[in-house]
Amino acid sequence: MSEAVAGEPVVAAEVHSPGQLIAHEIMEREKQYLLQNYGRYPLALDRGKGCYVYDFDGRRYLDLLSGIGVNALGHGHPRIVKAIREQSAKMIHCSNLYYNEYQGRLAERLCRISHLDRAFFCNSGAEAMEGAIKMVRAHGRSISPEKYEIISLENSFHGRTIGAISVTGQPKYRKDFEPLLPGVKFVPVRDDRALASAVNDRTAGIILEVIQGEGGGHPICERMLHAARREADRVDALLVFDEIQCGVGRAGFFFAYQQFNPEVLPDVMVTAKPLGVGIPLGVVVANQKGAAAIKTGMHGTTFGGGPLACHVALETLDIIAEMLPSIRQRGDYFRSQLNDLCSKFEFVREVRARGLMLGIDLKMPGKAFVTDAMAEGLLINCTHDTVLRFLPPFIITEKEIDSAVRILRKLFKKGNGYYKEYLKEQKAAAAASQ
Repeated sequence: MSEAVAGEPVVAAEVHSPGQLIAHEIMEREKQYLLQNYGRYPLALDRGKGCYVYDFDGRRYLDLLSGIGVNALGHGHPRIVKAIREQSAKMIHCSNLYYNEYQGRLAERLCRISHLDRAFFCNSGAEAMEGAIKMVRAHGRSISPEKYEIISLENSFHGRTIGAISVTGQPKYRKDFEPLLPGVKFVPVRDDRALASAVNDRTAGIILEVIQGEGGGHPICERMLHAARREADRVDALLVFDEIQCGVGRAGFFFAYQQFNPEVLPDVMVTAKPLGVGIPLGVVVANQKGAAAIKTGMHGTTFGGGPLACHVALETLDIIAEMLPSIRQRGDYFRSQLNDLCSKFEFVREVRARGLMLGIDLKMPGKAFVTDAMAEGLLINCTHDTVLRFLPPFIITEKEIDSAVRILRKLFKKGNGYYKEYLKEQKAAAAASQ
Protein backbone atom coordinates (compact mmCIF):
# COMPACT_ATOMS: atom_id res chain seq x y z
CA MET A 1 0.00 0.00 0.00
CA SER A 2 1.12 3.71 -0.30
CA GLU A 3 3.16 4.66 2.78
CA ALA A 4 5.90 7.26 3.24
CA VAL A 5 8.46 7.78 5.96
CA ALA A 6 6.60 9.16 8.97
CA GLY A 7 7.87 10.70 12.17
CA GLU A 8 9.91 13.71 13.19
CA PRO A 9 11.26 15.83 10.31
CA VAL A 10 14.91 15.28 9.42
CA VAL A 11 17.09 18.37 9.85
CA ALA A 12 18.62 19.55 6.59
CA ALA A 13 22.39 19.53 6.19
CA GLU A 14 24.46 22.73 6.29
CA VAL A 15 24.20 24.63 3.03
CA HIS A 16 27.38 24.83 0.89
CA SER A 17 26.49 24.73 -2.83
CA PRO A 18 23.91 26.43 -5.11
CA GLY A 19 21.94 23.19 -5.26
CA GLN A 20 21.98 22.83 -1.48
CA LEU A 21 20.74 26.43 -1.21
CA ILE A 22 17.77 25.59 -3.44
CA ALA A 23 17.12 22.41 -1.41
CA HIS A 24 17.34 24.34 1.85
CA GLU A 25 14.77 26.89 0.62
CA ILE A 26 12.44 24.05 -0.42
CA MET A 27 12.75 22.35 2.97
CA GLU A 28 12.23 25.58 4.93
CA ARG A 29 9.12 26.47 2.92
CA GLU A 30 7.63 23.02 3.50
CA LYS A 31 8.46 23.24 7.20
CA GLN A 32 6.44 26.44 7.40
CA TYR A 33 3.44 25.59 5.23
CA LEU A 34 2.99 21.82 4.98
CA LEU A 35 1.37 19.55 7.52
CA GLN A 36 4.33 18.00 9.34
CA ASN A 37 3.30 14.37 8.91
CA TYR A 38 6.34 13.25 6.90
CA GLY A 39 9.84 12.73 8.25
CA ARG A 40 11.48 13.36 4.88
CA TYR A 41 15.11 12.52 4.19
CA PRO A 42 17.27 15.63 3.65
CA LEU A 43 17.25 15.30 -0.14
CA ALA A 44 15.42 17.44 -2.70
CA LEU A 45 15.09 15.88 -6.15
CA ASP A 46 15.08 17.87 -9.36
CA ARG A 47 14.67 15.33 -12.18
CA GLY A 48 14.91 11.68 -13.14
CA LYS A 49 16.03 9.60 -16.10
CA GLY A 50 15.83 5.82 -16.35
CA CYS A 51 16.79 4.23 -13.03
CA TYR A 52 18.40 7.43 -11.73
CA VAL A 53 17.25 10.64 -10.04
CA TYR A 54 19.24 13.85 -9.67
CA ASP A 55 19.41 16.50 -6.97
CA PHE A 56 19.71 20.25 -7.62
CA ASP A 57 23.49 20.02 -7.85
CA GLY A 58 23.15 17.37 -10.54
CA ARG A 59 24.34 14.55 -8.29
CA ARG A 60 23.03 11.18 -9.47
CA TYR A 61 21.31 8.57 -7.29
CA LEU A 62 20.45 5.00 -8.27
CA ASP A 63 16.75 4.81 -7.42
CA LEU A 64 15.92 1.41 -5.92
CA LEU A 65 12.73 2.67 -4.30
CA SER A 66 11.06 4.08 -7.46
CA GLY A 67 8.61 6.30 -5.61
CA ILE A 68 7.66 3.37 -3.30
CA GLY A 69 7.03 1.07 -6.23
CA VAL A 70 5.24 3.60 -8.46
CA ASN A 71 7.87 4.45 -11.09
CA ALA A 72 8.05 0.87 -12.32
CA LEU A 73 9.24 1.93 -15.78
CA GLY A 74 11.80 4.32 -14.39
CA HIS A 75 11.82 8.04 -15.06
CA GLY A 76 11.08 9.60 -18.43
CA HIS A 77 10.18 6.39 -20.29
CA PRO A 78 9.68 7.57 -23.91
CA ARG A 79 6.44 5.67 -24.51
CA ILE A 80 4.89 7.01 -21.30
CA VAL A 81 6.04 10.57 -22.03
CA LYS A 82 4.51 10.30 -25.52
CA ALA A 83 1.18 9.03 -24.13
CA ILE A 84 1.05 11.85 -21.56
CA ARG A 85 1.85 14.52 -24.13
CA GLU A 86 -0.70 13.29 -26.62
CA GLN A 87 -3.53 12.76 -24.15
CA SER A 88 -2.96 15.93 -22.09
CA ALA A 89 -3.24 17.97 -25.27
CA LYS A 90 -6.47 16.17 -26.15
CA MET A 91 -8.35 15.75 -22.83
CA ILE A 92 -7.23 15.29 -19.21
CA HIS A 93 -10.55 14.97 -17.35
CA CYS A 94 -14.24 14.80 -18.14
CA SER A 95 -15.84 13.26 -14.96
CA ASN A 96 -17.79 10.01 -14.75
CA LEU A 97 -21.00 11.66 -15.92
CA TYR A 98 -19.78 10.92 -19.45
CA TYR A 99 -17.91 8.18 -21.30
CA ASN A 100 -14.30 8.52 -22.39
CA GLU A 101 -12.31 6.48 -24.90
CA TYR A 102 -9.98 4.71 -22.49
CA GLN A 103 -11.82 3.74 -19.28
CA GLY A 104 -13.71 0.82 -20.80
CA ARG A 105 -10.64 -0.36 -22.70
CA LEU A 106 -8.54 -0.36 -19.53
CA ALA A 107 -11.29 -2.15 -17.58
CA GLU A 108 -11.47 -4.85 -20.26
CA ARG A 109 -7.69 -5.27 -20.24
CA LEU A 110 -7.52 -5.59 -16.44
CA CYS A 111 -10.41 -8.04 -16.34
CA ARG A 112 -8.75 -10.23 -18.95
CA ILE A 113 -5.33 -10.33 -17.26
CA SER A 114 -6.75 -10.73 -13.74
CA HIS A 115 -9.37 -13.36 -14.77
CA LEU A 116 -12.05 -11.29 -13.04
CA ASP A 117 -15.11 -9.54 -14.47
CA ARG A 118 -15.64 -5.87 -13.60
CA ALA A 119 -13.51 -2.86 -12.60
CA PHE A 120 -13.94 0.39 -10.69
CA PHE A 121 -11.31 3.11 -11.00
CA CYS A 122 -10.19 5.54 -8.30
CA ASN A 123 -7.04 7.51 -7.49
CA SER A 124 -4.93 5.50 -5.04
CA GLY A 125 -4.44 2.19 -3.31
CA ALA A 126 -6.14 3.37 -0.13
CA GLU A 127 -9.20 4.46 -2.11
CA ALA A 128 -9.26 1.10 -3.86
CA MET A 129 -9.19 -0.62 -0.48
CA GLU A 130 -12.06 1.58 0.73
CA GLY A 131 -14.06 0.49 -2.31
CA ALA A 132 -13.29 -3.15 -1.59
CA ILE A 133 -14.36 -2.76 2.05
CA LYS A 134 -17.65 -1.21 0.93
CA MET A 135 -18.11 -4.10 -1.47
CA VAL A 136 -17.51 -6.58 1.37
CA ARG A 137 -19.91 -4.80 3.73
CA ALA A 138 -22.62 -4.44 1.06
CA HIS A 139 -22.28 -8.12 0.14
CA GLY A 140 -22.62 -9.17 3.77
CA ARG A 141 -25.59 -6.92 4.43
CA SER A 142 -27.40 -8.28 1.38
CA ILE A 143 -27.36 -11.65 3.20
CA SER A 144 -27.87 -10.53 6.80
CA PRO A 145 -27.48 -7.30 8.86
CA GLU A 146 -25.27 -9.35 11.20
CA LYS A 147 -22.86 -10.36 8.44
CA TYR A 148 -20.34 -7.52 8.60
CA GLU A 149 -17.14 -8.95 10.12
CA ILE A 150 -13.82 -8.84 8.26
CA ILE A 151 -10.80 -11.08 8.79
CA SER A 152 -7.36 -9.60 8.10
CA LEU A 153 -3.79 -10.65 8.85
CA GLU A 154 -1.40 -9.51 11.52
CA ASN A 155 1.50 -7.40 10.25
CA SER A 156 -0.57 -6.23 7.26
CA PHE A 157 -0.78 -2.74 5.77
CA HIS A 158 -3.69 -1.63 3.57
CA GLY A 159 -3.51 2.18 3.53
CA ARG A 160 -4.03 5.24 5.71
CA THR A 161 -7.73 6.05 5.37
CA ILE A 162 -10.05 5.07 8.25
CA GLY A 163 -11.36 1.95 6.54
CA ALA A 164 -7.90 0.89 5.39
CA ILE A 165 -6.26 1.26 8.80
CA SER A 166 -9.22 -0.57 10.34
CA VAL A 167 -8.09 -3.69 8.46
CA THR A 168 -4.36 -3.01 8.93
CA GLY A 169 -2.80 -5.47 11.36
CA GLN A 170 -0.23 -3.13 12.91
CA PRO A 171 -1.30 -1.30 16.09
CA LYS A 172 1.06 1.64 15.44
CA TYR A 173 -1.12 2.73 12.51
CA ARG A 174 -4.40 2.18 14.34
CA LYS A 175 -3.96 3.45 17.90
CA ASP A 176 -4.25 7.23 17.29
CA PHE A 177 -7.54 6.88 15.40
CA GLU A 178 -9.50 4.37 17.45
CA PRO A 179 -12.32 3.46 17.67
CA LEU A 180 -12.24 2.21 14.09
CA LEU A 181 -14.60 0.00 12.07
CA PRO A 182 -16.12 -2.67 14.30
CA GLY A 183 -15.99 -6.36 13.54
CA VAL A 184 -12.39 -6.67 12.29
CA LYS A 185 -10.33 -9.65 13.46
CA PHE A 186 -6.63 -10.30 12.90
CA VAL A 187 -5.00 -13.71 12.58
CA PRO A 188 -1.31 -14.71 12.25
CA VAL A 189 0.17 -14.66 8.75
CA ARG A 190 0.83 -18.39 8.38
CA ASP A 191 -1.79 -19.88 10.69
CA ASP A 192 -4.56 -21.37 8.54
CA ARG A 193 -6.10 -22.99 11.64
CA ALA A 194 -6.45 -19.61 13.33
CA LEU A 195 -8.04 -18.31 10.15
CA ALA A 196 -10.56 -21.16 10.11
CA SER A 197 -11.38 -20.53 13.77
CA ALA A 198 -11.95 -16.80 13.18
CA VAL A 199 -14.33 -17.26 10.25
CA ASN A 200 -18.02 -17.71 11.04
CA ASP A 201 -21.43 -16.94 9.58
CA ARG A 202 -20.96 -13.25 10.44
CA THR A 203 -17.83 -13.03 8.26
CA ALA A 204 -18.43 -10.84 5.20
CA GLY A 205 -14.88 -10.78 3.87
CA ILE A 206 -11.28 -11.94 4.20
CA ILE A 207 -8.62 -9.40 3.20
CA LEU A 208 -4.92 -10.12 2.70
CA GLU A 209 -1.82 -8.97 0.84
CA VAL A 210 -0.37 -11.73 -1.31
CA ILE A 211 3.05 -10.31 -0.38
CA GLN A 212 3.12 -8.06 2.67
CA GLY A 213 4.97 -4.91 1.62
CA GLU A 214 5.23 -2.42 4.45
CA GLY A 215 5.03 -5.37 6.84
CA GLY A 216 8.50 -6.49 5.79
CA GLY A 217 8.21 -8.22 2.40
CA HIS A 218 6.63 -11.42 3.72
CA PRO A 219 5.10 -13.61 0.97
CA ILE A 220 1.87 -15.32 2.03
CA CYS A 221 2.27 -19.04 1.53
CA GLU A 222 0.15 -20.93 -0.98
CA ARG A 223 -1.42 -23.00 1.81
CA MET A 224 -2.74 -19.83 3.48
CA LEU A 225 -4.20 -18.53 0.22
CA HIS A 226 -6.01 -21.82 -0.39
CA ALA A 227 -7.28 -21.77 3.20
CA ALA A 228 -8.61 -18.23 2.75
CA ARG A 229 -10.36 -19.22 -0.49
CA ARG A 230 -11.87 -22.30 1.16
CA GLU A 231 -13.10 -20.41 4.25
CA ALA A 232 -14.58 -17.58 2.22
CA ASP A 233 -16.52 -20.07 0.13
CA ARG A 234 -17.69 -21.94 3.22
CA VAL A 235 -19.52 -18.91 4.69
CA ASP A 236 -20.32 -17.01 1.47
CA ALA A 237 -17.80 -14.24 2.19
CA LEU A 238 -15.74 -12.25 -0.33
CA LEU A 239 -12.01 -12.96 -0.60
CA VAL A 240 -10.06 -9.74 -1.23
CA PHE A 241 -6.43 -9.68 -2.40
CA ASP A 242 -4.48 -6.47 -1.85
CA GLU A 243 -2.01 -6.22 -4.74
CA ILE A 244 -1.35 -2.50 -4.35
CA GLN A 245 2.40 -2.98 -3.97
CA CYS A 246 3.02 -6.52 -5.24
CA GLY A 247 0.78 -6.34 -8.33
CA VAL A 248 1.10 -5.06 -11.91
CA GLY A 249 4.32 -6.94 -12.63
CA ARG A 250 6.26 -6.35 -9.42
CA ALA A 251 6.44 -10.06 -8.51
CA GLY A 252 7.19 -11.11 -12.09
CA PHE A 253 3.54 -11.79 -12.96
CA PHE A 254 0.75 -9.37 -13.72
CA PHE A 255 -0.56 -10.18 -10.23
CA ALA A 256 1.24 -12.00 -7.44
CA TYR A 257 -1.55 -14.54 -6.96
CA GLN A 258 -0.76 -15.77 -10.48
CA GLN A 259 2.61 -17.17 -9.36
CA PHE A 260 0.82 -20.31 -8.17
CA ASN A 261 -0.37 -23.08 -10.48
CA PRO A 262 -3.30 -23.31 -10.36
CA GLU A 263 -3.76 -19.72 -9.28
CA VAL A 264 -5.87 -18.94 -6.21
CA LEU A 265 -8.45 -16.54 -7.60
CA PRO A 266 -9.98 -13.83 -5.35
CA ASP A 267 -13.48 -12.41 -5.54
CA VAL A 268 -12.03 -8.90 -5.35
CA MET A 269 -8.55 -7.57 -6.13
CA VAL A 270 -7.22 -4.05 -5.55
CA THR A 271 -4.11 -2.52 -7.06
CA ALA A 272 -2.59 0.87 -7.77
CA LYS A 273 1.07 1.90 -7.47
CA PRO A 274 2.67 1.03 -10.86
CA LEU A 275 -0.57 1.13 -12.84
CA GLY A 276 -0.35 4.82 -13.71
CA VAL A 277 3.46 5.01 -13.26
CA GLY A 278 3.07 8.33 -11.44
CA ILE A 279 -0.33 9.45 -12.73
CA PRO A 280 -2.61 8.71 -9.72
CA LEU A 281 -4.73 5.66 -10.46
CA GLY A 282 -6.13 2.80 -8.40
CA VAL A 283 -8.58 0.06 -9.28
CA VAL A 284 -10.93 -2.46 -7.72
CA VAL A 285 -11.43 -5.52 -9.94
CA ALA A 286 -14.10 -8.05 -8.95
CA ASN A 287 -15.88 -11.16 -10.14
CA GLN A 288 -19.62 -11.01 -10.77
CA LYS A 289 -20.39 -11.98 -7.19
CA GLY A 290 -18.35 -9.13 -5.73
CA ALA A 291 -19.41 -6.59 -8.33
CA ALA A 292 -23.10 -7.35 -7.74
CA ALA A 293 -22.82 -5.86 -4.23
CA ILE A 294 -22.32 -2.32 -5.60
CA LYS A 295 -25.36 -0.96 -7.37
CA THR A 296 -26.03 2.38 -9.07
CA GLY A 297 -25.40 5.29 -6.69
CA MET A 298 -23.69 3.25 -3.97
CA HIS A 299 -20.13 4.32 -4.82
CA GLY A 300 -18.36 6.81 -7.05
CA THR A 301 -15.42 9.13 -7.69
CA THR A 302 -14.77 12.49 -9.30
CA PHE A 303 -11.31 11.87 -10.72
CA GLY A 304 -11.00 8.09 -11.03
CA GLY A 305 -10.80 6.61 -14.51
CA GLY A 306 -10.08 9.84 -16.37
CA PRO A 307 -8.80 9.70 -19.95
CA LEU A 308 -5.22 10.73 -19.11
CA ALA A 309 -4.72 8.16 -16.35
CA CYS A 310 -6.39 5.36 -18.29
CA HIS A 311 -4.50 6.08 -21.52
CA VAL A 312 -1.19 6.01 -19.62
CA ALA A 313 -2.18 2.80 -17.80
CA LEU A 314 -2.98 1.03 -21.07
CA GLU A 315 0.45 1.94 -22.41
CA THR A 316 2.02 0.81 -19.11
CA LEU A 317 0.34 -2.60 -19.31
CA ASP A 318 1.50 -3.02 -22.92
CA ILE A 319 5.09 -2.36 -21.86
CA ILE A 320 4.95 -4.55 -18.75
CA ALA A 321 3.47 -7.45 -20.73
CA GLU A 322 6.67 -7.46 -22.79
CA MET A 323 8.84 -7.32 -19.65
CA LEU A 324 7.45 -10.05 -17.36
CA PRO A 325 10.13 -12.64 -18.22
CA SER A 326 12.91 -10.09 -17.72
CA ILE A 327 11.41 -8.97 -14.40
CA ARG A 328 11.64 -12.56 -13.15
CA GLN A 329 15.18 -12.92 -14.54
CA ARG A 330 16.42 -9.64 -13.02
CA GLY A 331 14.70 -10.52 -9.76
CA ASP A 332 16.45 -13.89 -9.62
CA TYR A 333 19.79 -12.25 -10.34
CA PHE A 334 19.28 -9.54 -7.70
CA ARG A 335 18.21 -12.15 -5.13
CA SER A 336 21.26 -14.32 -5.82
CA GLN A 337 23.58 -11.33 -5.46
CA LEU A 338 21.93 -10.32 -2.18
CA ASN A 339 22.11 -13.87 -0.85
CA ASP A 340 25.81 -14.01 -1.65
CA LEU A 341 26.42 -10.63 -0.01
CA CYS A 342 24.34 -11.29 3.09
CA SER A 343 25.87 -14.69 3.80
CA LYS A 344 29.02 -12.85 4.85
CA PHE A 345 27.41 -10.69 7.56
CA GLU A 346 26.06 -12.07 10.83
CA PHE A 347 23.66 -9.17 11.41
CA VAL A 348 21.49 -10.26 8.43
CA ARG A 349 18.55 -12.50 9.33
CA GLU A 350 17.33 -13.34 5.81
CA VAL A 351 16.76 -12.14 2.26
CA ARG A 352 13.15 -12.05 1.00
CA ALA A 353 12.37 -11.77 -2.68
CA ARG A 354 9.62 -12.22 -5.23
CA GLY A 355 10.48 -10.80 -8.64
CA LEU A 356 11.67 -7.23 -8.15
CA MET A 357 10.15 -6.90 -4.68
CA LEU A 358 13.09 -7.58 -2.36
CA GLY A 359 14.07 -7.03 1.25
CA ILE A 360 16.91 -7.75 3.66
CA ASP A 361 15.75 -8.44 7.20
CA LEU A 362 18.36 -7.37 9.74
CA LYS A 363 18.88 -8.34 13.37
CA MET A 364 18.99 -4.64 14.26
CA PRO A 365 17.26 -1.41 13.17
CA GLY A 366 18.12 -0.47 9.59
CA LYS A 367 17.52 3.28 9.45
CA ALA A 368 21.25 4.15 9.52
CA PHE A 369 21.82 2.11 6.36
CA VAL A 370 19.26 4.21 4.48
CA THR A 371 21.05 7.50 5.17
CA ASP A 372 24.46 5.92 4.56
CA ALA A 373 23.20 4.56 1.22
CA MET A 374 21.90 7.99 0.23
CA ALA A 375 25.34 9.47 0.93
CA GLU A 376 26.77 6.86 -1.47
CA GLY A 377 24.24 7.67 -4.22
CA LEU A 378 21.78 4.83 -3.58
CA LEU A 379 18.11 5.28 -2.63
CA ILE A 380 16.46 2.56 -0.53
CA ASN A 381 14.27 2.62 2.56
CA CYS A 382 13.68 0.68 5.74
CA THR A 383 10.30 -0.75 6.66
CA HIS A 384 9.08 -2.57 9.75
CA ASP A 385 12.15 -1.12 11.55
CA THR A 386 14.58 -3.83 10.41
CA VAL A 387 13.89 -4.58 6.73
CA LEU A 388 15.86 -2.81 4.00
CA ARG A 389 13.43 -2.62 1.09
CA PHE A 390 14.22 -2.58 -2.63
CA LEU A 391 11.55 -1.81 -5.24
CA PRO A 392 13.66 -1.03 -8.30
CA PRO A 393 12.26 -0.02 -11.68
CA PHE A 394 11.49 -2.98 -13.95
CA ILE A 395 14.01 -1.61 -16.47
CA ILE A 396 16.96 -2.12 -14.11
CA THR A 397 19.97 -3.88 -15.65
CA GLU A 398 22.36 -6.42 -14.14
CA LYS A 399 25.07 -3.75 -14.29
CA GLU A 400 22.94 -1.42 -12.15
CA ILE A 401 22.18 -4.27 -9.73
CA ASP A 402 25.93 -4.93 -9.45
CA SER A 403 26.49 -1.25 -8.70
CA ALA A 404 23.88 -1.33 -5.94
CA VAL A 405 25.37 -4.47 -4.39
CA ARG A 406 28.85 -2.92 -4.38
CA ILE A 407 27.48 0.01 -2.38
CA LEU A 408 25.63 -2.32 -0.02
CA ARG A 409 28.81 -4.32 0.56
CA LYS A 410 30.62 -1.15 1.58
CA LEU A 411 27.76 -0.17 3.90
CA PHE A 412 27.54 -3.63 5.45
CA LYS A 413 31.24 -3.58 6.33
CA LYS A 414 30.49 -0.40 8.25
CA GLY A 415 27.40 -2.14 9.62
CA ASN A 416 29.55 -4.58 11.57
CA GLY A 417 30.30 -1.68 13.89
CA TYR A 418 26.63 -0.76 14.13
CA TYR A 419 25.82 -4.33 15.12
CA LYS A 420 28.44 -4.43 17.87
CA GLU A 421 27.07 -1.18 19.30
CA TYR A 422 23.52 -2.51 19.04
CA LEU A 423 24.39 -5.70 20.92
CA LYS A 424 26.18 -3.67 23.57
CA GLU A 425 23.10 -1.43 24.02
CA GLN A 426 20.79 -4.43 24.20
CA LYS A 427 23.01 -6.06 26.84
CA ALA A 428 23.09 -2.84 28.89
CA ALA A 429 19.31 -2.44 28.64
CA ALA A 430 18.78 -6.05 29.77
CA ALA A 431 21.08 -5.54 32.74
CA ALA A 432 19.33 -2.31 33.72
CA SER A 433 15.93 -4.01 33.68
CA GLN A 434 16.97 -6.71 36.14
